[in-house]
Amino acid sequence: MKRFFSLQTSALLGLVALILLSGEAFAQMTLPNINLGFKSTDNPNEIVNTVKILIVLTVLTLAPAILILMTSFTRIIIVLSFIRQALGTQQMPPNQMLVGLALFLTLFIMSPVLTQINNNAVQPFLDGKISQEVALTTAMAPLRKFMFNQTRDADLALFVKMSKVEAPKTRADVPSSVLIPSFILSELKTAFQIGFIIYLPFLVIDMVAASVLMAMGMMMLPPVIISLPFKIMLFVFVDGWSLLVGSLVESFG
Repeated sequence: MKRFFSLQTSALLGLVALILLSGEAFAQMTLPNINLGFKSTDNPNEIVNTVKILIVLTVLTLAPAILILMTSFTRIIIVLSFIRQALGTQQMPPNQMLVGLALFLTLFIMSPVLTQINNNAVQPFLDGKISQEVALTTAMAPLRKFMFNQTRDADLALFVKMSKVEAPKTRADVPSSVLIPSFILSELKTAFQIGFIIYLPFLVIDMVAASVLMAMGMMMLPPVIISLPFKIMLFVFVDGWSLLVGSLVESFG
């Protein structure tokens, strides 16, 4: 027992000595000095750099909303969730995998739009060739074009009516505050339509399995247990993932 306490005491003393030595080492280190405050300056470059930092922080704050609601991510993740529920595989594939697949498919589909934004807005703004206002307007142009191509006229007319603004004559007259919710509503409708089509063949398999079990008098056995292997087999035989991903990508054409 005394030996145990002596070992504990030695370990505690060694830990204290290590902390003291670490404190002395940190005290001798030279750390960068950071000053936060306001000051007047006559150098335009300092103002530009500050504005750039604020813009980057703002974009990073709004990035999740922009990625989810103004791109193809919404339709893709809803359809992938529908296919998992239709198969009845519970949490397989897991949520992280579905979100990751939806994210990379979104980047693949949106790559032409992102390339235009980078070439026409981001790079000229970083080089100082255009102002911030021009960069934002130029960056929104390809994104608005993408959203217009996927938005139904009925949904757009609905939000134009609810916003009580003057009826736009051209697409350029439609404000982004009206276009974005119209695009989101259209994406939800399209995703649920695709989900309904996906459910049909798997629903038939569930009905056949339930009918067979009822005819055999095995009413206590859940039909899902019998239909699940057949649904997975059907999905694998028809190369379901390739068909699903290919159809999703082509739906944005």
